[in-house]
Amino acid sequence: MKMSNIGVDAESFDLFLSTIHRFVHERLMPMERYVEDNDAVPPEITKELKDLGMFGLSIPEAYGGLGLSMAQECRIAFEIGQTSLAFRSVFGTNIGIGSQGILMDGTDEQKSRVLPKVASGEIQMAFALTEPDAGTDAAALKTQAVLDGDHYVLNGSKRFISNAPYANAFTLMARTDGAEGSGITAFIVPADSPGLSLGKPDKKMGQRGTKTCDVILEDVRVPVANVIGGQPGRGFKTAMKVLNRARLHLAAVGCGMAKRALDESLSYARERRQFGKPIGEFQLIQAMLADSQAELLAGWALVRDAAQHFDSLPAGSPDPAMRVLTSSAKMFATEMAGRVADRGVQIHGGAGYINEYAIERLYRDVRLLRLYEGTTQIQQVIIGRTLLKDVDVLPC
Repeated sequence: MKMSNIGVDAESFDLFLSTIHRFVHERLMPMERYVEDNDAVPPEITKELKDLGMFGLSIPEAYGGLGLSMAQECRIAFEIGQTSLAFRSVFGTNIGIGSQGILMDGTDEQKSRVLPKVASGEIQMAFALTEPDAGTDAAALKTQAVLDGDHYVLNGSKRFISNAPYANAFTLMARTDGAEGSGITAFIVPADSPGLSLGKPDKKMGQRGTKTCDVILEDVRVPVANVIGGQPGRGFKTAMKVLNRARLHLAAVGCGMAKRALDESLSYARERRQFGKPIGEFQLIQAMLADSQAELLAGWALVRDAAQHFDSLPAGSPDPAMRVLTSSAKMFATEMAGRVADRGVQIHGGAGYINEYAIERLYRDVRLLRLYEGTTQIQQVIIGRTLLKDVDVLPC
C-alpha cells in the first residue's frame, strides 16, 4: 500500500513556515478590519495566497502541489488560524474536503484532470454532503442520482455548503439506488451544470468574509465518468475519510485561534491599568492566563501527536486508533479554543464586548469550530463507540 505523504524536507518547510508566519502577521492581520466591515476577502489577497502555494498545500507534487505531510499542514493551519478565518476559508475548503475525496479515492484520470487545477487555484472546489434533513446522519441523505445512459440525473438540495458561491466544482454526495455499499455515491459536479443553482448567502453569527449557501439540483446531468473512483456506492466511505482528515486540520486551526486569543489577552493585561497597576498583576487575571496557556499546550501536543501518527499510516487507512485520535484532537482543541476565547473576553472586561477589539471577533468566530465537520457530541460518539470495540489508542 502507498504510504501517506512524508512531506517536504525540513529545511524547505521551515523556510515556507517562516514565510507564512510573516504573511499572517504583516499582511493578513492588518486586513482583518476590512474583512469584518466588508464581509469579503480582497481579490488581491486571494491572488497572493495562490502565489504562495496555499491552494496546493495538501496536493502531491506530482499534481503541482506542495505535497506537505499532515504534520506540516497542521503547522501551517496553526499559523493561519491566528488571523481571520475568512483567509483560511479561501483555500482551506479547496485543499481539504473539496478535493481530498478525489485525491484519496479518485481514478488516475480524475486526479490528473482535476488536482493540478486545484493546486494552481484555477478551480475552487467545495464539499456538498449536508442537507436540510441530513448532516451527520448520512443515512438520511435524500439527494437522488438516477442512472440515465452514460449520465446520472441528480435532484435534491444541499445546505450550509462552504465556499459554494466561489466554487467551480463540487465533491457531492447523492443516493444511487441499487448501488453496492451504503448506496451513497460521490460525484464531481461542475458548478456551471445546467439545473444547478445556489441559494442566497447565509448570514452567520461570525466568520465574516466566509460564504456558505444552499446548492439546489434540478435534473442536473453528470457524466458517469464523474463518479469518484469509478464505482457507485462508495461515497459514504469517501466522505468519512475526508472528514477524518479535515477534523485534524480544524483542530490545528483551533489551536491557532487559541494562541491569538491568548496573545490578545496578554497584551491587554499588560496595558490595561486598574487601581494604579496593570490588571495582569492581579492573581485572578493570572489564573485565567495560566489556564489558557496550559490548555493550549495540551491541545497543540495532542494535535501534533495525532498528525504524526496520521503520517505513519498507509494512505486512507481505516485504523480505528487513528479515528479516536482525530476525533479527540478535534473535540479537545475546538472546545479548548472556545474556553480560551471566553476567558479573553472576561480579561478584557467591557472592552471584550466591543467590536473594536479583536477578541470580540475571535469569540464569535471560534464558536463554529465546535459545530462543523462533526459537532463535539458526534466526536464523543465516535470516540466512545470505537473504544467499546476494545481499541487501544495509547501505544501510538
